[in-house]
Amino acid sequence: MTSFDCALKRSFDLLFASLGLCVFSIPMLLIGCAIKLTSRGSVLFIQKRVGRHKQIIRMHKFRTMYVREKAGTSITVAHDPRITPVGKILRSLKLDELPQLIDVLRGTMSFVGPRPDVAGYADLLVGDDAILLCLRPGITGPASIMYRKEEELLAKAANPTHYNNERIWPHKVSINKRYAQEWSFWGDVRYILMTLVPALIPPSLNMPKLPEV
Repeated sequence: MTSFDCALKRSFDLLFASLGLCVFSIPMLLIGCAIKLTSRGSVLFIQKRVGRHKQIIRMHKFRTMYVREKAGTSITVAHDPRITPVGKILRSLKLDELPQLIDVLRGTMSFVGPRPDVAGYADLLVGDDAILLCLRPGITGPASIMYRKEEELLAKAANPTHYNNERIWPHKVSINKRYAQEWSFWGDVRYILMTLVPALIPPSLNMPKLPEV
């Protein structure tokens, strides 16, 4: 990406994150009330992730799980008992991601890019894979679209964590590397439209049937 490309991408993020927060302010308030009234805990789930240039960022989402004393795995499968009834709806409609508009406005995230990893995964991005650490992590992107039903895929695996580590995560890295190498402004626009209107997703971005491990 050239300096002009970076400035264009950031200008787009600033403009549409501001508009998005204006448009979704009331729905976000209602979602917050629904979460607070139906389960114990805070409205937002805040987690440390690795952002651009390996800086630690705080990613914000609406809380979709019950509060638990001990931290569990970061891998979530379909029908996970930790997910609240309201959380199931938010996850199915991707509304739990709305607070990340604030992260985009702050500059720690972008609309389109690789999803931010936790430290254990980000540490594995070495060699050519480290190009992903030059980008702001995104709310959506080609890998996120392809694996939009990832939780269903993981639910079928005998060992979801192992399956994610050996099959899904490496595949996501390869997809995101291609995104970084072939970035274009209109490509970002297409990914946003596909996220908003799944009917626009081409067959090439359908979730693959990965082999068992």
